[in-house]
Amino acid sequence: MLPKGLMISAPSSGTGKTTVMLGLLRAISDLGLTVQPFKSGPDYIDPAFHHAAARRPSFNLDTWSMDQPLFTAISAQAVGADIAIAEGSMGLFDGVASKGASGFGSSAETAMLMGWPVVLVVDVSGQAQSAAATALGFATYAPELPLAGVILNRVASPRHERLARLGFEKAGISVLGVLPRRGDLALPERHLGLIQAVEHPDLEQAITNYAKFLNDNIDIQSLIKAASGVGAAGLDPLPKPPAQKIAIARDAAFSFTYPHLLKGWREHGAEVIPFSPLQNDEVPADADVVWLPGGYPELHAGRLAAASQFMESLRLHAKSKPVHGECGGYMAMGTALIDKDGKKHNMAGLLGLVTSYEKRKFHLGYRFAQLKSPMAGFASATALRGHEFHYSTILEQPDAPLADVFDADSQKVPETGSHKGHATGTFFHFISEASS
Repeated sequence: MLPKGLMISAPSSGTGKTTVMLGLLRAISDLGLTVQPFKSGPDYIDPAFHHAAARRPSFNLDTWSMDQPLFTAISAQAVGADIAIAEGSMGLFDGVASKGASGFGSSAETAMLMGWPVVLVVDVSGQAQSAAATALGFATYAPELPLAGVILNRVASPRHERLARLGFEKAGISVLGVLPRRGDLALPERHLGLIQAVEHPDLEQAITNYAKFLNDNIDIQSLIKAASGVGAAGLDPLPKPPAQKIAIARDAAFSFTYPHLLKGWREHGAEVIPFSPLQNDEVPADADVVWLPGGYPELHAGRLAAASQFMESLRLHAKSKPVHGECGGYMAMGTALIDKDGKKHNMAGLLGLVTSYEKRKFHLGYRFAQLKSPMAGFASATALRGHEFHYSTILEQPDAPLADVFDADSQKVPETGSHKGHATGTFFHFISEASS
């Protein structure tokens, strides 16, 4: 049986829902309850923070990129927990215009599929009673989606709280907590959003502080009682591995792999062998495939270029066995990477790709790919779904395109990925195999 749950969402990005989420996960966990965290949407970074706060792996749920069997298989990771807490992405109803595998990618869809009431984190800075009108609009926009209540964030003073509460009383919306404005609760950020969990200077202390802050200002027991949800767990399997022995790069430069993939690979009996290019580790000699995830190679380009053992072993592996890279991993497989200061760093040279962060260009969105050539674990003509998020610019891409790639509205995108010999790479992060 699945536990009851809640969706922590907001009217928009930037309301503070991630810090609220982390504080809630730890505060509920400290009560002796097992909390299963989820992230709605294709976020690469938040699940690692969730894992640290809940002491239990977090998984992405996404209606655009996941069909119903995969969505159900991932939701079943909550079996054995006492409560599920999911963090939404962007605003509650924000998604794309064209339907994907099972929906449009909004947090509201995830909540409705799971039967989770919504806790709306409302930033009331710059307003008082008017904040209730915003929340009332969210409550009535989709009346079939229950609103458990709101958490008022960034409240300036007791007077500000009294005025805001008047509005919510008039609207008939429960106030589950009131968080005073505190600048020290912000998580550090960089160009892709939050820094990675492994890079936080003192993540455990930060999470402890968030939990205390929420315990002091939120009715945790009322929030837990508001949880609801579907009861039966699905029996569908998670995705199969691309090979039996998978060497996967895992360090500060390469860390963005969706948790459901790694768990699925292991559940199907694959051996997943982590290694660190930044530590100049050699690629495990007996690996069947090397998988280079995305991350921040542009911040470590000098160290990567100097990691001669890693580079030589990667080239040796690619002579006879597959290497696949996603986004940052793809760039590391190329000929060169130019950092934000314009310095050129030689990469593995498995592909002719040359990328630059000196000339930043924002790339963001869902991707549907039809393979033109085989990729590790997938035959030619296989359809894949994924997500792209980076600021790099392609200067050279002389190799054959790996796939025809489209955005969520079926418009072709120029970032086709490429292949050469046993090397393949994409700018999108793979999430699921598509049925069509």
